[in-house]
This record gives sequence, structure tokens and C-alpha cells, in this order.
Amino acid sequence: MANDKETVLITGASAGIGRAIAKVFAQRGHNLILAARSADKLTELADDLAGEYEVMVGVRPVDLSEAGSAESLARALRREGHQVGILVNNAGVLEHGAFVEMSAQDHQRMVQLNVAGLTDLLAHFVPDMVERGSGRVLNVASIAAFQPFPSLSTYAATKAYVLSLSEALGEELRGSGVTVTALCPGVTATDMVEATGAAGESLPSMLVGDVEKVANEAVKACLKGTPIVVPGTLNLAGTLLARATPKWLVRRLTGVVGRSTLE
Repeated sequence: MANDKETVLITGASAGIGRAIAKVFAQRGHNLILAARSADKLTELADDLAGEYEVMVGVRPVDLSEAGSAESLARALRREGHQVGILVNNAGVLEHGAFVEMSAQDHQRMVQLNVAGLTDLLAHFVPDMVERGSGRVLNVASIAAFQPFPSLSTYAATKAYVLSLSEALGEELRGSGVTVTALCPGVTATDMVEATGAAGESLPSMLVGDVEKVANEAVKACLKGTPIVVPGTLNLAGTLLARATPKWLVRRLTGVVGRSTLE
């Protein structure tokens, strides 16, 4: 079923925040292209969204950690006549633990997907948006992007990259008709977070975000062109405090918290 709303490409769409964002865009009547490694999960989600919201939903099984995968995806979509008006860079991986106890492959996988894959997608889709004079980008970062975080050292560093790139690119594109939004959620109730144990078993429920609320705030901010969105009042207060606090003190505080999660 065709419509006049922008087609949305969502990476990492098979679960968690990506899946929830896909549902919100479908509710708003957008056609979707869902990308992730799991073909079965994508197909199941696509069938559900297409049936419930009467939108067109395409499925693209792809491993965006592989070199050249973003270029192959972009070429395939152009060849088939798809015009991506909104790009949601959600694909990412999180590893929790002591840096020295993780393998080199674990670190490289985070850098390759969270940094290189995301940048490659921007490089292949944003130029077309600029040429058309319209487009929206939603890059999924994290509140971990605002400060170093022991026990999530590499992950936090990759998300700091995402936040910095999003802010800089958004300013570069000011007046072009293309906007860039960085979504910086806190700990959110998703399978990925639960699998890593990063949230800790005793973390108060008030500090764990609801994935549907996060997705709704993300989509609203993306469509408005808001540069940064931090869902949750406590999360927002924490990020503002982190930016205002001397870096030496931030390091000490996050060091205490981060090391406690390794015990």
C-alpha cells in the first residue's frame, strides 16, 4: 500500500529499541525497510506491522558489521527504486565487563558495528537526502556517550563517537532540509541489556526505561529535527550534570559505579 510519507530504513530492527521504533513509524503510516541479521525475526515483524497498520514493509537481512554491507544495501535499494527519507541507525552491540577480560574480537565488533557501520550508512544515504533537500536521520547513541564508563569502556566510547558525529553533522547540514537527531537512552528494558547484565540485578525499576516510551520520544524528536533527545527525567538530569561537572570528578564517580558492576 503506497502513501506519501517518507520511507523509513531502520537497522537493528529485529528486537529492542529498533523493533519498537519500527512499530511507532508504522502507526504513523510510514512504509518501512527493516534491516538486521535475523531474517526470521524481521519477516515475522514485517508481517505483523503490514497486517496491523496497512503499510508496506520490506525486509533486508544484512550484517552491517561486515565491510561493504552498507554500500551493498544502498545500491540494492536504489536499484529497486526505494527512496529512503528517514534513516534510523539503531544497529549496535553492547559488551559489559572488564576491558582486559574481553577478547580483541569483542572490542573490534563493537567498533565495527557501532562506529564504522553507522558512519558507512550515513555516507551512503545522507548525500541523496541533501540532494533532494529533505530527510531525517536518527542515530541511536546512549547516555553513556556523555562520560567515560568503566565496565562499558569501549561501548561508551563508541556511543560518544555517535553523539559527537550526530551533533557535528547536524550543524553541517543546517539549512539543507536534512536533520540529524541523536537518541541517548538510559538503561532500557531490552533483551540485549538483560543478556549482558549491564543493568545489574538490583537496579531500581524507576531507572530502567520502557522501550515503547523511548521509541515514541525518539520518533517525535526525529520528525521535529531535535538534535539530542534523552528519554526520562532522571536520565536528562544526569547528562546535564555530567556536562557541567569537572571531568576529574566525573571520572571518579563513574569509576566507583562502573567498578561496582564488575564485582
